[in-house]
Amino acid sequence: MDMAESTSQENITALKDGYAFDGACLELGAAIVAGNPVAEAQVRVPLRMLNRHGIIAGATGTGKTVTLQVMAEQLSAHGVPVFLADIKGDLGGLAQEGAASEKLTARLSSIGHQFSARANPVEFLALGEGNDGISVRATIDSFGPILLSRVLELNETQEECLQLVFHYADQRELPMDDLKDLKSVLSFLLSDEGKKDLEGLGGVPSATASVILRGLTILQSQGLDKFFGQPEFDTADFLRFDESDHGIISCLELPSLNRQPLLFSTFMMWLLADLFEDLPEAGDLDKPKLVFFLDEAHLLFKDASKAFVNAIIATVRLIRSKGVGLFFVTQSPADLPDEVLGQLGNRVQHAVRVFTPKDGEALKAIIKTFPSGPLDLQQALTQASVGEAVITVLNERGAPTPVAWTKLTSPGSHIGPAAPETQAALIQSSALAPKYGTAVDRRSAMEMLGGEPAPEVQVPAAAQPGAADSSDPQDVDAEAQRIADSILGKTTTMPQNAPPATGSGPVNTATPSSSRTNSSPAPANPPREPAKSSNNQVNPLMDFALDAANSIGRELLRGMFGTKRRRRRR
Repeated sequence: MDMAESTSQENITALKDGYAFDGACLELGAAIVAGNPVAEAQVRVPLRMLNRHGIIAGATGTGKTVTLQVMAEQLSAHGVPVFLADIKGDLGGLAQEGAASEKLTARLSSIGHQFSARANPVEFLALGEGNDGISVRATIDSFGPILLSRVLELNETQEECLQLVFHYADQRELPMDDLKDLKSVLSFLLSDEGKKDLEGLGGVPSATASVILRGLTILQSQGLDKFFGQPEFDTADFLRFDESDHGIISCLELPSLNRQPLLFSTFMMWLLADLFEDLPEAGDLDKPKLVFFLDEAHLLFKDASKAFVNAIIATVRLIRSKGVGLFFVTQSPADLPDEVLGQLGNRVQHAVRVFTPKDGEALKAIIKTFPSGPLDLQQALTQASVGEAVITVLNERGAPTPVAWTKLTSPGSHIGPAAPETQAALIQSSALAPKYGTAVDRRSAMEMLGGEPAPEVQVPAAAQPGAADSSDPQDVDAEAQRIADSILGKTTTMPQNAPPATGSGPVNTATPSSSRTNSSPAPANPPREPAKSSNNQVNPLMDFALDAANSIGRELLRGMFGTKRRRRRR
């Protein structure tokens, strides 16, 4: 045996040992060593490590979609529900059995696999109303200001103002189901009747409210209002199984939205945010509760606000403890922030095409993200054929496996769109059709502001102007202490830099200086009038307690993306 053969055998042994797992796995293919697939060196990913997230990357036409299909149908067979977005309309074939061919049989034989035709349980979904699937709608309330700002392409200042408008609607208990409701709230604030309320918001100039209102009108003119309304989709319906306990694959059909990528990518994050807010902590599981594939992931971060990016980063970091695995599907890992890439333990990198100096720099960056080893990564990444990929995953101990140039397996389902009659039959027989099939226009903000009075914010009698209050200042201090202790869950003390409650000197209520230029609107959170006791003196402890109450109240109302918490699953 010469040196080259000896080295090849050592590599094969290292790959066999590196991908030998005790638990259930997804079978991805066989390693390529010295230019040939080695059937004994199977490349797989442990089921229990899929909640450590992953990435499927590669140039257009290198096989990312088929890789996604392979993983989705194996997850379903293992009893794991799957969510994926079908942007090009070519994943519907998951619902139909594939057909063997001589070429396919030979390919699978070379990696030690056999073809097994399989039709998977698929639920076809569609944003808004349409014939491609069961309707998926979100209420404006639930969608929240951060995600809506993304769709409207608002700048940071405008986004902050929209958050205040949502806060106003929350306080007034004005349900906002669709774009008409949000437009009604904005129109009311811009009217003579609502002028005082608009001034009370402090950080919402009328010019900014008008800009937001025009943006909503444009969305309506483009027919995008159909994506918002009732009944709102419950993401608990992603976590379903068929009669054989196979995980249902929820396939969101989006071919009609491929010219509006910002909308569908933001909707994906709404669905993910809803899962994050509602699923309980699960810890480490033998298999994930759900695997969520985010296709065209680079669109999530393109021109995104800092708040939006930070929310995605936090969601990726925290959602794995709730049993959800995320896979980002994109052309290059460079499309994602480093803070996200650092959370992706399972990597399937299809071929990288290098045509420009910028492409060359991207290739060097990709190589640096893989563990070091004997594989020539530059050769593998640039010479991989369609249906091949460079792979490393996390083993059952959480350590990365050896990097494997892999010849990938094929799905048992049909590659390509589903037959129209198959898709139509599945939609018609869906258990979700009665629940989401018919849009509902309930009494909401538009009706309340269009003639029926909106509910007033309830103010305790003792807090109303001119209300009699004979409370002793010390009693007020004690009550403020109790409120603060209850809110914060610990004993609080008088703020060190606060003036004493019994002082008689003037109180400085000037607005803090802002880092914004003078031409910018007022800060999004204007200073609140300091709380005073019955003798009209400033009470800093009560002020501190109310600030804590306001902060925690906002957190209870709004989740990480500004989405409204609407239910709690058990």
